[in-house]
Amino acid sequence: MTETENLTPANKDEHPLLAARPPATDPITYLTIVEYNLSDDTLPVLHQVLQDAELNATIGWDLIHLLLPLLPASEECLQDIASKGNPRECVLKVTEALRLLEFEGAQEETDEDENSVEGGNHALKVPTVGLGESSTSPAFQKTTIAPLPVLKFEILLDILATLHRRIKTKYPSRFLSTSLQAVLVAFNRANTHIEELTLSAVKFVKTLSGTKRPHLPSRRSSGNLLRTGTGQSEKDPEAQSEAPSEEETKLVNRLLQSFITHVLEDYVLSLTSDDDVPGLGWASRLMEKYEPRRIPNKPNYQKYGDRFAQDEDLMSRVAILGQVVALTDDLGLKYEELLQTVMDSEDEKRGVPGTEDEPPATAEDIPLSRTGSLLLIAARNVKRELYASAKDDTSAAISIFPGHAAILKNFVGVLGTQTVGLEPEPLLDTILAFGLIALENNDVGEPKDDESFAQYLQTISLISANTPSPSLRGHAHYLTSTVLRSHPHDLVRLTFIRDTLEFCPYENLKASAVSWLKGETLEANAPHAESQQDEEGHTNIFATPVAISTVAPFLWPDISTHYNGAELADSWIQFRQELGFYVAALNFYYLLLQAGHLHDNLGVKDLYANAKIGERYLTPLKNLAARFQTELESGGGALVEGDDESLEQAKADVGLLEKVIEWVEGTLKKT
Repeated sequence: MTETENLTPANKDEHPLLAARPPATDPITYLTIVEYNLSDDTLPVLHQVLQDAELNATIGWDLIHLLLPLLPASEECLQDIASKGNPRECVLKVTEALRLLEFEGAQEETDEDENSVEGGNHALKVPTVGLGESSTSPAFQKTTIAPLPVLKFEILLDILATLHRRIKTKYPSRFLSTSLQAVLVAFNRANTHIEELTLSAVKFVKTLSGTKRPHLPSRRSSGNLLRTGTGQSEKDPEAQSEAPSEEETKLVNRLLQSFITHVLEDYVLSLTSDDDVPGLGWASRLMEKYEPRRIPNKPNYQKYGDRFAQDEDLMSRVAILGQVVALTDDLGLKYEELLQTVMDSEDEKRGVPGTEDEPPATAEDIPLSRTGSLLLIAARNVKRELYASAKDDTSAAISIFPGHAAILKNFVGVLGTQTVGLEPEPLLDTILAFGLIALENNDVGEPKDDESFAQYLQTISLISANTPSPSLRGHAHYLTSTVLRSHPHDLVRLTFIRDTLEFCPYENLKASAVSWLKGETLEANAPHAESQQDEEGHTNIFATPVAISTVAPFLWPDISTHYNGAELADSWIQFRQELGFYVAALNFYYLLLQAGHLHDNLGVKDLYANAKIGERYLTPLKNLAARFQTELESGGGALVEGDDESLEQAKADVGLLEKVIEWVEGTLKKT
């Protein structure tokens, strides 16, 4: 019990905050007295003062910035101001506070202070056991309080919702537009506790829209535990009698629709993982269902589907997404609107940071977030694929061409091809999920022309080369390979493979091109194939010497001078980057030499001499490997810095290349 609560009624009259109330002083003087005396101990007295609606309407809006540093203890007073202060002036102060809100330093609490929150010079102790529970109760969860900036955001949104419901005006969109922009400014600055902030934003929209769905509780109990209801709100002193028009009501709803799509974009793109779970893990979960044979057969390997069913963090991602999807349904956001936003070829218009847009004149002036719209469509389509109960969903399917190709163009490499695959992993996961769904449903469609087909493959293949996520690289490779094989014309497929080998700067992607060539070659020359001709009598180009001879200069290039003039250490760095491609190309050549039924059709025996594979490729590569191995055997000082494990790995890498060269040379002697 505080000192203030111990005072008798007579003593309370002596308290400065009570004794100085107008008309004893003027409002400006009284504000100065409040500021001078404001502390945790005086908050209950201030709460009593703020029950005076007339005084609250006069000074309440000027107290908001003074009370925020005292959260969570000051929340009751802030709620008093929201329900009894001048709503229009208070909205301006709340939006100002949101725009000034900084999240730097809003880190997780340590074990020593996780049950207290520093707010200025005070700390609030929070009980960790609920009423009727013991610390060992199954229902018991450790209580933690979010950092002060997070509490500020949550409470500001709570009181902002109260204020907007109080304002009675013919044009509510003008107030709402300003408020929503301020909320997004603050939301965009956050770098931690994004889950709690997202839930607050969702709750805010639900409250304003009148949605009856229950709010999803945060896994980490922030200031929500401390919140208590206040008395009935006062009427708007400047209320207008004329109700908003139908167009104005539509405008308000569109503002909320747009706002929630931007919140969803920021939330999903903020998701990170140390365990290769990009975003919602849609692509991986779909692949586990579509291609179960590709699930790694490793001890203790946990499938993505199981992770999302058992891991608390991942389950929370799904739950929050579900809340947002349900909310957009309640707001009447249609699939067709989302799809139109996603497919719009015009550049998305983004506001300038730190500036405020003018209130929109019509609902059509308010854009949805393009990424947020993409995520909402993906959520619906993935749900239809993963859950039997959603099969009746009538969402329109998106084919590879032109739908998925348009998505790639609008979302990937928008700053140039050098950025392809470097987009946020949750975004890439979403984009790849659309492609996997289309392939599973055999919905490839028709590319506009061969150039469009090649451009699509180039973008997907660059994702497989550049994204840091191993799972996304694998899904992108699968998508590239499958779409490539879907083209009916073998010459188009060969052209893309050759161009990749000739022009692609990424060695890992060249290695992928070798696998595409291998697949085409084996399929076209299967030992028991009935015919190598199509219905029009055209012979598959991969069943002739033309395909191999066309790609040979790029598959086994002249490297006789490739490493000349470079220091051994520099050559080693370059060699490590190119090793995967070398091994893939040599393995393919070894396969050709071993498969006798390919020799006549593909001219394998003439390949060695015609392409000068020995003198231009095998011998220089063999000599280079020997130089590296000699250096490594002597300790690897010029090549490897680090522990013995790094040295042994380097030896193994070079040894692998030497072994494959040995296989090739041994087979050449027999042919």
